[in-house]
Amino acid sequence: MKIGFDNQKYLSMQSEHIRERINQFDNKLYLEFGGKLFDDYHASRVLPGFAPDSKLQMLMQLSDQAEIVVVISAGDIEKNKVRGDLGITYDVDVLRLIEAFRGKGLYVGSVAITQYTGQKSADAFKKKLEKLNIPVYILYSIDGYPNNVSHIVSDEGYGKNDYIKTTRPLVVITAPGPGSGKMATCLSQLYHEQKRGVRAGYAKFETFPIWNIPLKHPVNLAYEAATADLNDVNMIDPFHLEAYGETTVNYNRDVEIFPVLEAMFERIFGECPYKSPTDMGVNMAGNCIIDDEVCQEASRQEIIRRYYQAKAGLVDGSKKEDEVFKLELLMKQAHITPQDRKVVGAAMERAEQTGAPAAAMELPDGKIITGKTSDLLGPSAALLLNALKELAGISHETHILSPAAIEPIQILKTAYLGSRNPRLHTDEILIALSSSTALNPAAQKALDQIPNLKGCQVHTSVMLSQVDIQTFKRLGIQLTSESIYEHKSILHNA
Repeated sequence: MKIGFDNQKYLSMQSEHIRERINQFDNKLYLEFGGKLFDDYHASRVLPGFAPDSKLQMLMQLSDQAEIVVVISAGDIEKNKVRGDLGITYDVDVLRLIEAFRGKGLYVGSVAITQYTGQKSADAFKKKLEKLNIPVYILYSIDGYPNNVSHIVSDEGYGKNDYIKTTRPLVVITAPGPGSGKMATCLSQLYHEQKRGVRAGYAKFETFPIWNIPLKHPVNLAYEAATADLNDVNMIDPFHLEAYGETTVNYNRDVEIFPVLEAMFERIFGECPYKSPTDMGVNMAGNCIIDDEVCQEASRQEIIRRYYQAKAGLVDGSKKEDEVFKLELLMKQAHITPQDRKVVGAAMERAEQTGAPAAAMELPDGKIITGKTSDLLGPSAALLLNALKELAGISHETHILSPAAIEPIQILKTAYLGSRNPRLHTDEILIALSSSTALNPAAQKALDQIPNLKGCQVHTSVMLSQVDIQTFKRLGIQLTSESIYEHKSILHNA
């Protein structure tokens, strides 16, 4: 796969700029971390070369200066809000994040429960954390937030919140997801620090939109595609343009809230340290793009993938029509159609030829491999097998799986586990392949190619079961599917 982004340069530049920002204040900076710290796969897809854990690696370079505060909204605890990508509730994710940070040698100072109005579930979570010897602080819901600045920045507003005790110059504020109250936590701390004679600072770390590339650059359009459900819109930062005569890109929520933030800073400090939302950000990603065309093409493909995901979501009820309409508009702005995804045409052509569900994969060298439905295998399983054989240089006619490896799995599925579908799924074909390696060297040769599937593109002519979707995800394969079920049934059964 072609590389378009210099990850090492990014880590170096980003760390250096954070250190500079710390020194601008009284050696105390509250850094709001947007997006995902551990697994930023969106960034790695649209900026090939960006490591999914880049933010974490950058923090580890600052580990001696940094401490982490994990923020969670009391309302999200009450609602049992779930992270869609992990399938776990936000409160469970707080524990996961703490454990993961500690496992990397990073110091987690505390947890802040925000927007608190007496929720009993939040009280229970606080007690649970305290039993684990994790300090917990409460930040209350403030009447008139965010517009009643005089009330918010007062002893009856931020002054009612707990002061979060921190010991290091860089305080990273992160959360399980958006809307958790990260920015409000930072501003509350600035208020309390000022009362204690410390002129602490605030900055925002978000990768997208990238401020110093064009507004309609495919990388920035791909960010809009990723947040289509939130209806975020990229826009020129008017405050930055007025202050510096320089055109930069930000997004609507930061631009809309900036006058309020400016007023808050003025009440806390007597002046605002920033002239624009762009000023608040620490984002060197745009300076680390080394092949713009590679990143543009990767971003175009991401927009198309998001479109297919939204279309499938319409069928299963997880997405709304407005999201699909927005993605269609973004495709027009990027001058692309679904047919610009090579595997789409190949999968649909194979399905038409065979009269049954089919799948297609684009290998790292650009070659297209297809898989069809058979008595033994579903199209996704067949595709995986064909791709591994191609990568291993094994002839298509060579059988690397014997019926003896497949039949016991089919019997187990249908006779003992109650499945109506005897065909093997992707995970089952990989198990069958691994169990064949002892007797068949070709099977081992094919199995050794699994790492080379990472980053490959796949399209299927029908929606897949969750088993197949998760297998492709674990393999690092970027999947899209037509938004129709294989069987016309009320339930989408595997």
